Amino acid sequence: MSESTPLPDPSAALAEAESLRSVLERNRRTFAWKTSGLDEEALRATTAASSMTLGGLVKHVALVEADWLAVKLAGHEYGAPWDAVDFDANPDWEWRTGALDSPDDVYTVWRDAVERSRELVADIIKERGLDGPASFTWPDGRTPSVRDMLLDMIEEYARHTGHADILRETVDGRVGEGAPEDFTF
Repeated sequence: MSESTPLPDPSAALAEAESLRSVLERNRRTFAWKTSGLDEEALRATTAASSMTLGGLVKHVALVEADWLAVKLAGHEYGAPWDAVDFDANPDWEWRTGALDSPDDVYTVWRDAVERSRELVADIIKERGLDGPASFTWPDGRTPSVRDMLLDMIEEYARHTGHADILRETVDGRVGEGAPEDFTF
C-alpha cells in the first residue's frame, strides 16, 4: 500500500454489519408477530393446499437458525433438541413434531435458537468481519462469507414469514406487513 492509498473505512463495514443485523431482526420480529399468541389448535391448522402448520414452521425456522448460524457459520455443534434427532431417518422431524408440541415448547425452542444466533453472529462479526469465512465449505469447494450467511438467513425469514402470513390469516384473520411498535418477543 502506498501513502496515497486510502485505508478502508472500518465504519462502513460496521454500518453494513449493523444494517444486515437490523434487517434480520426486523424479519425475526415480523415472523414472531405472525406466529405469536396461538394455542395448540391454531398452531396445528393447515390450509387446504398444504400440510404446513405454524407450529412446524416455527420449529423449522429454529432449526435453520441452528443449522446456518450456529453450525455452518460459527462451527458449533447443534445442541438440544437437534443433536438427538436422526434427520436421515426423519427428514421432516421439525415440521412433524412442531405441529404436535405445545405452544410453549415450540416458542421456547425458537427463542433459544434466536438468542444463541444473536450472540454468535455478534462475536463472529467482531472476529471475522463480513468478508470473513463461514465455518463450512460447499461441496464445490467454495466457502461462503459471513455476509453470505446473514443474507441467506434474511432470505429464509422473508420466505417463511410469507408462509406464516398466509397461515395466520387462515387461522384468525391477522394481516399486516410488520409487527406493531409495541410488540415484543
